Parts: sequence; structure tokens; C-alpha cells
Amino acid sequence: MNPIPPDAALLDSLRTALAPSYLYIKFVHLFFVMIWGWSTAVAYSWYVKGAFLRWEKNPRDAQAIQRRNWAIEQFDKGVVLEHIAFPIILVTGPLLWFIGPWNLDFKWLVVKLAIVALIFVPMEVCDYWLSHFGGNKEKLRRRNLPEQYERAIHLHWLFLKISTPLIIVFMPAVVFLAVTKPF
Repeated sequence: MNPIPPDAALLDSLRTALAPSYLYIKFVHLFFVMIWGWSTAVAYSWYVKGAFLRWEKNPRDAQAIQRRNWAIEQFDKGVVLEHIAFPIILVTGPLLWFIGPWNLDFKWLVVKLAIVALIFVPMEVCDYWLSHFGGNKEKLRRRNLPEQYERAIHLHWLFLKISTPLIIVFMPAVVFLAVTKPF
């Protein structure tokens, strides 16, 4: 008889202890997925996008520039909910995998994990930087760095033009995969 290695026994004990909490962890995971996926949708659709499109049509219009700057600075503040939600998703997702009956034989899970790892994680790293760190527009404005401010505005707008279609396609795809487990 082969004894179970100590690491495996510890992991099995942890899995057994957490198993009764699976549905609660799943609720937390799904709740924060909803916050992450939709927390900025209204602000982007109704304020940021319109302000940036108006500015692109009239790049020298002072009022369009002022509205663009205000909209993106407010967006940077509002995206905080999204950026709190994403790390919680990154903790609860693997926890569900660990507790649940899932492994990489489930092709839907492999596709879902690939989307998260190859699209969502790199996108969020860029988004954190643009909204809170080196690309935070309000901080650049307050430090009186107009060239960096303008570069950050252009970079953020490019990011939003690239990331928005990705979210529109892959967010529902990930939810579909998780709910239907089609293959």
C-alpha cells in the first residue's frame, strides 16, 4: 500500500473542508464577474465614448477637449469597482476549480481559462496602469505634466477602442462556457 504523500493529504483535507462552501464561493465569484464586466459599461457608452468621438471630430475645440478630459478622469475614478472585482475573480475562480470536480479534461474550461489568461489578465494589467498608476490622468494634470497627460489620454482611448470589442465578444463567451459547459 502506497501512503498518500503529505502534500496530497493536506490538499485533500483542505478540499474537503472547503467543499461545503462551494456554492457560496461560486456566488461571490459570479457577483464579482458581474461587477467586473458591467461596472464601466454605462460610463463608457454614454459619457467617455461620446466625449472622445466629439473630440476626434474637433481636436482643437476647447470645450470638446475639456469634456474629454473630464470624462476620462471620472472614468479612471469609476473603474475602481472593476479593479477591486478582478483580483477577487482571480482568487475565487481557481478556488472553485480546486474544490469542484473540474480538470483540464473539460474542454470548455480550457477555453475559458485561455480567454482569461490570454485576453483578460493582460488587458487588466494595462487598464490598472492607465487608470491608477503611470497613466492616471488626474495625477498627471495635478503634477502639471501636459505632454504626459495628453499621451495618457491618447493611449487610454486607443486601449478602450481595442479592449471594448474584446469585452463585447469574450465576456459573454466566458459566461456562456461557464453556464452551459458545451463541450
